Amino acid sequence: MGAEGARGPESTVCFTMHGIAVSTGIAIGHAHLFAGMSAEVDHYAIPASDVVREQRRYDRAVKEVREELRELGESVRHSTSAELAPFVKVHSMLLDDDAFTEAPREIIREQRCNAEWALRVQLDELLAQFTDIEDPYLREREADVRQVAERVLAALAGSRQRIPVKPTREDATILVAKELSPADVILFRSHPFAGFITDLGGATSHTAIVARSMNIPAIVALHHARSLIREDELIVIDGTQGVVIVNPDRSVLAEYRLKQNQSRLERDKLKRLKSAAATTLDGEEVQLWANIELPADVEPVRASGATGIGLFRSEFLFMNRRDLPDEVEQYEAYREVVEGMKGLPVTIRTLDIGADKSLDGEEHLTVNPALGLRAIRYCLSEPDVFNTQLRAILRASRHGKVLILIPMLTSWHELNQALGAVDRARAQLRAEGVKFDEAVPIGGMIEVPAAAIALPMFIRKLDFLSVGTNDLIQYTLAIDRTDDKVAHLYDPLHPAVLSLISGVIRTANQHGKPVAVCGEMAGDVELTRLLLGFGLRHFSMHPAHVLTVKQRVLGTSLAEAAPIVARILKTDEPERLKALMVKLNA
Repeated sequence: MGAEGARGPESTVCFTMHGIAVSTGIAIGHAHLFAGMSAEVDHYAIPASDVVREQRRYDRAVKEVREELRELGESVRHSTSAELAPFVKVHSMLLDDDAFTEAPREIIREQRCNAEWALRVQLDELLAQFTDIEDPYLREREADVRQVAERVLAALAGSRQRIPVKPTREDATILVAKELSPADVILFRSHPFAGFITDLGGATSHTAIVARSMNIPAIVALHHARSLIREDELIVIDGTQGVVIVNPDRSVLAEYRLKQNQSRLERDKLKRLKSAAATTLDGEEVQLWANIELPADVEPVRASGATGIGLFRSEFLFMNRRDLPDEVEQYEAYREVVEGMKGLPVTIRTLDIGADKSLDGEEHLTVNPALGLRAIRYCLSEPDVFNTQLRAILRASRHGKVLILIPMLTSWHELNQALGAVDRARAQLRAEGVKFDEAVPIGGMIEVPAAAIALPMFIRKLDFLSVGTNDLIQYTLAIDRTDDKVAHLYDPLHPAVLSLISGVIRTANQHGKPVAVCGEMAGDVELTRLLLGFGLRHFSMHPAHVLTVKQRVLGTSLAEAAPIVARILKTDEPERLKALMVKLNA
């Protein structure tokens, strides 16, 4: 990542920067620089008689930030910002650690200095500890530590809101930041920015997540944008190529305005496909379903023309709250979705907690949460929580077509335990005379290489399969996709990944078991024909991608794609594979 043609301190020449594109599209607007924490803070000595007063001042700032995070948590609990709840939770946990609550108070007492300087000293010490950390997940917490410190410093300065209520210009504005904390991003949702760019972040950072959910262009991991770009400078964001153009000349600006208009026209044309069946040129029917987090997401699903919900991430009902949702609350949420889909299928994934998603009260952090007690492992370790959810899902099944999806299965033992838990929930409801669909299909997510390789033992017991490509790629390649230092190694087209995915689809089809892909690969139009060539006929993706993928399906000849896909599977040379992909999508 870097800048080309970067200018001197007084020049205004055009230059470009390259980063990670996390949300596609073209945005043109004037820069608004988001002020992060200053590297310098005031430092002054205080008399011994003022130490307690300064400590209390610091305590008030921490309390203010704690309350601010609590309010933010409540605001996203059942809103379209719910995907940010885990990040707010992490910040709350850090704020309550002794490193923030006690250490700065001791520095104030020992050095007889102001609270701002004490926090700066403590922060420097904390950040120094991250230098030697090799684990990508733990290293990513460095950004969280800095963001929490920034909020406390802002509270000490009496400034809580650093994004203006409205952009200063009437025309399009682009936010430029070193990074955006979860609280900043939540606040950002209510402001009409055309797009944003950040120096830090990865493809699945909270910045990326909110950009995609808002369907606005965004680029992260630019590294030097905040220092090179000036307030009010004209910027072009190419969210497809991962390019930022600063001070474009007339010809470049005209070119991108044309692209922007063409993009708008294409979006309008796509809307005409909403009611069309997703059928290839060969007459092969394809199912395009959508992924959701909350009941409120049903509306965009129906607007997209999706013919079902392939992944309801139920864990968002559990996050950012002091108590667990009881059976009635869960039942009402599931029923709302099922009824809202008016007879179309709804696949509810059981609680997938762990990694970057934690429940309130689960304060312990493992060395590597992605490999720890998460998803079905957590549910089996908490049978009462699992039973409550299964009962609620089964009860909701009487209102429409419901499927239950078990995440992160890796062994025969886990599979049998999970199916046994479903049977117990069914038996309880029967004994109580509660109505439910006795034929609710039970499926499993294939997102661990062990499950993909040992697939037959899962197929024998399950009604359907769903390939979670995000985790499958991450675990196969040993890549933390949230770490921009290794994000370039996260490769959906790696031969090992393609072999696993094609093998899962082929084996499922041979056994007559329905199989879907519900990870990000399903919504990537450049991979649609490849997956169709593998034999996939069931995609599930973000609602915003449904019509684009449908358009590609409608223009695909399976007969023409098959031989190219066969050659791709036999190729291990990156350049040759790239050329074949271009040919496939021509």
